[in-house]
Amino acid sequence: MGSDGYIDLQVNGYAGTDFNDPSVGMEQIHGAVRRLRHDGTAKILATVVTASPENMIACLRNLVAARVGDPLTAEVIAGFHIEGPFISPEAGYRGAHLAEAIRMADRDLAAKLLEAGAGLVRLFTLAPERDPGGRVTRWLADHGVRVAAGHTNASLDELQSCMGQGLTLFTHLGNGCPMQMHRHDNIIQRALSLRRDLHYGLIADGAHLPPFVLRNIIDLAGISRCFAVTDAISAAGLGPGIYTLGGQTVNVDQTQVVWAADRSHFVGSAANMGRCAAVLAGAGFSREEMDALLIHNPARIIGFPTNILK
Repeated sequence: MGSDGYIDLQVNGYAGTDFNDPSVGMEQIHGAVRRLRHDGTAKILATVVTASPENMIACLRNLVAARVGDPLTAEVIAGFHIEGPFISPEAGYRGAHLAEAIRMADRDLAAKLLEAGAGLVRLFTLAPERDPGGRVTRWLADHGVRVAAGHTNASLDELQSCMGQGLTLFTHLGNGCPMQMHRHDNIIQRALSLRRDLHYGLIADGAHLPPFVLRNIIDLAGISRCFAVTDAISAAGLGPGIYTLGGQTVNVDQTQVVWAADRSHFVGSAANMGRCAAVLAGAGFSREEMDALLIHNPARIIGFPTNILK
């Protein structure tokens, strides 16, 4: 893999540390960062998911504080990804996000989250149908934040309307949706129909998307339009067992797949980017294509300056 290391735009936690736990300590965050670097990841967007506003703000402030006075943490945590709470409340589409914390898009709350992120929020995932007229999308885009659709059942019109207000990405396409959907008019097909204008994050751990599906999506959308993520939680880099994500208990099985306590759905991933590289290699991608998906595309798409990879 390229000498600069992997770029992962969706990391909820790592090596026993849950970035979505408001009580997490600075040393825990620093330890997770050191493991990320040891495992070959150069830069991440630390991801804060749907919770109460108070908890989301506290988690962002923790991550900001962890960067102060620790050069490696400031280097590796290159920014934040806020995923929710403006997402679909529908079962299947909301995935592992807490139903009681989901809400309609709210510019005041968005402003509070960006303030807590101290200018480091780079990416914000929301459901277009939860942002009528794309008003919050436009406000975020005007404040330099990349906006992605995710955990959504937006119609084609709703997606296009939000794109007109600044939405440019789709978060973990093929996940954050029900196991059973209309065979033609579904959110995956709608999103892919907009491939000339959207970029797609794909969880490349081999479980969230079977490798042949991963290959199909990338072949259709084009390498330059896609990037791989882990969607890692605190279990990443560790073995099977019981872990947490934002207060939820999750189970990691012997195959390193992370399940909700009732095994009804996945809850993030226990993979690292090395695992994603192995999955992509097994799906037949070349070294150059893998470098694009794991390093160059996410850096370019999120707008990291070229020297951030040095």
